[in-house]
Formats: sequence, structure tokens, C-alpha cells
Amino acid sequence: MNNTFKTGLTILALPLMIFSCSDDDPVVPINEDYITIPDASFETHLIDLGIDTDGEVNQQISKTDAESVENLMLNANIRIDEIHDLTGIEGFINLKSLYAMGNALTQVDLSHNTALDTLSLAANNITSIDLGKNTELIWADLTVNDISEVTGLTGLSQLKTLRLSFNSLTEISIENESLEALLISHNLLQSIDLSGAPRLKNLLLTTNELTSLDVTSNALLETLLFSNNRITTVDLEHNTNLQYLYCSSNLLTGLDISHLSKLDFLVVDRNPDLSCIKISDGQNVPSITKSEYQELNALCN
Repeated sequence: MNNTFKTGLTILALPLMIFSCSDDDPVVPINEDYITIPDASFETHLIDLGIDTDGEVNQQISKTDAESVENLMLNANIRIDEIHDLTGIEGFINLKSLYAMGNALTQVDLSHNTALDTLSLAANNITSIDLGKNTELIWADLTVNDISEVTGLTGLSQLKTLRLSFNSLTEISIENESLEALLISHNLLQSIDLSGAPRLKNLLLTTNELTSLDVTSNALLETLLFSNNRITTVDLEHNTNLQYLYCSSNLLTGLDISHLSKLDFLVVDRNPDLSCIKISDGQNVPSITKSEYQELNALCN
């Protein structure tokens, strides 16, 4: 066989070698007009919602389809398997609200979804999240995950509500001047820094491992719940807007509410070393839950 014939056979064989993949490993052609969606459940949701207009689970969606979406509801569905991977969400560049509750996500990259103002990823398996590129975010629900780290909060100048309850946070520092509501109960918190959240109005810290709490920088607080911790003392002198105070099941040795003229609800029972709660003369708190050994008195030592 001469060399010219061998060369010809080799050239003819090249396309066969390139395209001879097994049926179990199909090659999806790269096309700049399409976005890859590797998770079949994610794509099935998109098809059911009428977003992926080709109607086929083929690991892709057209950029035109993705870019037309402003609101996306991907909550777990009995008929559709849980979503494990949101790869492809980066193509939804005009997305304003994303709901993906009750799935099996462990990580999410939302750095390309810069128009997001509403986000719910509750009841997944996410361990950490960076929200630094989501500067339009107003409301975020990340409850019931396994989150131990949240980053990127500082630049979120529109953020009003952040829900982080039922996670694995051991410490957190909140640097956000617009945040008004922080719900972070049922974590493993041993420390929290709230000095960078001056507009905070509602704070939920129930069931953590805190031994101290500093809210002196949070003068706008209206609701403060930190029951079921190990806090021994708290200074509320600057929190004159407080209306709801829940601090039961702690280790408080003293509590001064004499500056809280707007206080309507006080729950302070099950603090074994707290016998006297200091009030001002004539102060009336309409609803009080306390232990039998506790009294309200203007003359507490």
C-alpha cells in the first residue's frame, strides 16, 4: 500500500474517530445561541413553565428564551425530581425574582443575575453563598440550609430583609446600612456583630449559643427576640423604640427596661438568676410573661 493511499485513509478516518462517541455519552454541540442546562429537572421545570420553547429535555435552552424571563418559580414539585444543579441560571440575565425552595442544591452562583430583587432558596443543602453581585436585592430567604458563611452583604444598598434561620452559622458580622429585618434563629451562633446595621428594626436570634449581645448601635429596633441563648446581660438604654422584647430561657442577672416607654410585650421567664426587672415609675407594659420569682420594680439593685 503506497504512502499516498495510507494518507487518504487516515484523513477519511478522522471524522469517524471524532464522532464515534458511545450512545451513553452524546456530544452536545456548542452553539453560542444556547445556554447549557445539565440538570434535567431544572430543564423540565423550564419546559413546564413554557420558558424552554423547544419542549425537549436536551440540556440546553436558547438565550432568547432565557433572557425573556423576569420571574422564575422552581420550587420543588411532586411530579418533578429535585433540582441538584442550577448551572445555566447565569443566562437569565434579566431575572428579578427567583424561587427554588425545597430542592437539593448545594451551591448556587448568582453573580450574573444582577437584576435580582427577590430570592428564595429555602430548604436546600447550600453551605455558603456570595450575594455581592446582587446589588438590587431587597428580600432574601435562605432558611433551612446548611449555610456557614454568607458574603457580599456590604454592597447591597437595597436589602431590607434577610432570612437565615435554621442554618449552621457560628458567627456573623452584618455590614449593611439598609437592612431592616434579620431572622437568624436556630443556628449555632456564638458571636454576632450588628454595629454595621444601623437601620435594623426586627431581629430574631432565638435558639443559638450566644453568651453576649450588643444592640447599642441599633437604635431603631422595634422587635428583639433572643430567647433560648446563654446571655447574661444586655444594654437596652439606646433601644427606646422597642415594642416587643423576648428574652426568656437565658442567664440574665439583671434587666433594665425603664427607658422602653413603647414596650408592649415582654417575655422574660426562665432566667433563674433574674429576680427583679427594673422599670420606671408609672411605666405600663400591657403584656408580660414572667416567672413567679420575678418582679417589676423601679428600685432594683
